[in-house]
Amino acid sequence: MNHATENTALLSSAAEEARCTLTSPTAMPAASAFLWNRRMLLQVNCRGFVVARHMQPEPAAYAHAPNLEAKTFMQPEQPFYAHHPGRFLYVKDEDNGALFSCPYEPVRARAEQFAFSVGADEITWRLRQAGLEMTMTLRVPVDDAVELWECTLRNDSPGARRISAYPYFPVGYMSWMNQSGEYRADLGGIVCSSITPYQKVDDYFKNQHLKDKTFLLHETAPDAWEAAQSVFEGEGGLHNPDGVRQPLLGGGDARYQVPTAALQYQLQLAPGEERTLRFLFGPARDDEEIFALRERYLSATGFATAAREYQEYLAQGRGCLQIETPDRELDAFANHWLPRQVFYHGDVNRLTTDPQTRNYLQDQLGMAYIRPQTARSALLRTLSQQKADGSLPDGILLSPEAELKYINQVPHTDHCVWLPIFLRGYLDETGDHALLDERVIPEGEDKVDGEGHGRSVFECVSRAMDWLAAARDDRGLSYIGQGDWCDPMNMVGYRGRGVSGWLSLATAYALKLWAEICRQQNQLGPAEKYVRLAAEINSAVNRHLWDGDWFARGITDDGTVFGVSEDQEGSIFLNPQSWALLSGAADDNQRKRLLRAVKQQLETPFGPMMLAPAYTGMREDVGRVTQKFPGSAENGSVYNHAAAFYIYSLYAIGESDRAWHLLRQMIPGPGREDLMQRGQLPVYIPNYYRGAWYQYPAHAGRSSQLLHTGTAAWIYRCLIEQLFGLKGEGEGLRIAPQLPSHWPQAQVQRRFRGAVFDVQFERRVRGDGLQVYVDGEPLTEPLISPVEAGRVYHLRVLLPPAEGSAPTEAVEVERNTENTHPV
Repeated sequence: MNHATENTALLSSAAEEARCTLTSPTAMPAASAFLWNRRMLLQVNCRGFVVARHMQPEPAAYAHAPNLEAKTFMQPEQPFYAHHPGRFLYVKDEDNGALFSCPYEPVRARAEQFAFSVGADEITWRLRQAGLEMTMTLRVPVDDAVELWECTLRNDSPGARRISAYPYFPVGYMSWMNQSGEYRADLGGIVCSSITPYQKVDDYFKNQHLKDKTFLLHETAPDAWEAAQSVFEGEGGLHNPDGVRQPLLGGGDARYQVPTAALQYQLQLAPGEERTLRFLFGPARDDEEIFALRERYLSATGFATAAREYQEYLAQGRGCLQIETPDRELDAFANHWLPRQVFYHGDVNRLTTDPQTRNYLQDQLGMAYIRPQTARSALLRTLSQQKADGSLPDGILLSPEAELKYINQVPHTDHCVWLPIFLRGYLDETGDHALLDERVIPEGEDKVDGEGHGRSVFECVSRAMDWLAAARDDRGLSYIGQGDWCDPMNMVGYRGRGVSGWLSLATAYALKLWAEICRQQNQLGPAEKYVRLAAEINSAVNRHLWDGDWFARGITDDGTVFGVSEDQEGSIFLNPQSWALLSGAADDNQRKRLLRAVKQQLETPFGPMMLAPAYTGMREDVGRVTQKFPGSAENGSVYNHAAAFYIYSLYAIGESDRAWHLLRQMIPGPGREDLMQRGQLPVYIPNYYRGAWYQYPAHAGRSSQLLHTGTAAWIYRCLIEQLFGLKGEGEGLRIAPQLPSHWPQAQVQRRFRGAVFDVQFERRVRGDGLQVYVDGEPLTEPLISPVEAGRVYHLRVLLPPAEGSAPTEAVEVERNTENTHPV
């Protein structure tokens, strides 16, 4: 795209292939994509900035971006240019001195054509400038923490060209104790070394295994190099480095200086000629590891083999759903990008060794639809770490060396809620009720109850439900402690008296789900007990937390009800309304009232906000959530995880058009204006979009660019089980679609328990009810049971005609004087 041609399409994608291409580096400057493997994660933006982490076994950086925490991937507010966490290729015309760079940064010369092209297994930048085409492609292998870079330069001009190409991979400040960099001819590249700082003697021994070397290896020997950042950049800085303005780089080392990796290639290209350069960039423990990586990957054959193996790895996460609908952008997202994000979360557990228990279980809920055996193992691991009182820890340790860190050292009260939610989804998808009889032996114990065989999964979950039911005050409401699902709501109940409205409702819902599973297991006594307890909690919520039009968020240690209409800030929260629908606490009248309140006060063009109005200052009886900037994170953003709960709850009560409207808002685009406001490519669901719609409308909708979120699993579940209504039940598959009323048809292929269901949905012009045909034969009930593994079922599903007006009219966001919080 010529950047001056603003009428040209900004984004292109195809439903039939996993590729999304951005054609401007400036319209959405923070737009990013990610690659990962079992040892590393790379998040890369369109301008060439990169945040990279690898596991050793804890997450660590090998090219540093000072002051950027691992969680702040690609937030648009961060000045990445100041920290150099990029991968750059400078190109200098040796005849006229013109300088430009790929990918756009750091020179920022306006290219004649630009493409940031994101594939499932690679990320490519392609620029055309002054008769030269420059291409940079990034790949990763399956198992090693190393970046595979391929740079191609092609001369499309009519005459020969003399150019210098400078791959530049800044390493950054590595250690105040010891850091250096040098060119190693024996290894074929620049190697930067450091010693991880430590104070305690014990840490010296722990650090022996750390990968304190960062390397840039070349396949083709360069003409020159530089290993000191200050020498390469000099007075010209990153934008116009002194080193590039010299005929040749100086070949210097870095000795207790900030090291870097810069190479120079002097190339002469005939018309139509192209040259390809390959590089490896990554961390290593020692020279032997660097040499082994070079031998394994640094060749055309090595790159091709790694690409093929990575494609095979991604194929394991292809998902169970392929769709073709009137919304082509939705098709591309649901067929490729969403299951890819679900697979990333579930297969490598967000590249952490102690995932939060709630995150772990919800991420594995998504894996139930992609690789059920992984989800099954995760549940058993979780229950093996259950505490003696039936509660769960705040994080699940994934290795013997792992420790609970950061937020997992703060006690939260919601983790047990997610057990029956996970199990309901897993059992419906797999029919694996034998899991409930599986024996679980707590880690570190040889036997339980004197038998030596542990407890069954059924017993473990029942103990967790009993703990939840008991962890309530004399009003019957659930204690919040130092936080529930909302981590930073840490001061509501830190003195031991505050309660959570959301957790009370979520507990009631969890107990009802567990009661259903108990009935399926013929455990009628426990089933009746849990149904009764759920009803008690719902009743307590209605007595103490119904505010007339919506449910309050909780009650503080001092007895103050908050999240109510009299609050000037934080007067309404989304989560209690969602879970009141799920738990059954809301009757028909309350449903109408809370739905109206959410629509008027929380819905925005980018999805529903988590709360409104956003807090503008610290409220000490609520906690640090109120210290976050209004409209960011949990303080009034469009927090997609909470939005997913609401969407799921709307489908649960049959509000299908409203649910669809909000679900579609979660995916960026397809319009140019929406894409530019969000600044987000539709290749993953971000943690949140900026909220505070009525307080800071100019900034609302901007993506956080954070890819770690439990949203992905819930939205995948909504698509499979609710929107298309292809949900496991007992030994079969129930068909109960909730397609948007304006869709005339859709086609779906659903893989389920070893069978394939090819489904054609059609909306009738007249007639009543739902009609389902299997291989041309009508079903008396929309349930196929039992399902035969290996069989292909051909379904024709006739939907009743749409009622009333178009759904977008029914759920249009109100932005007028009816809104309770106008600006």
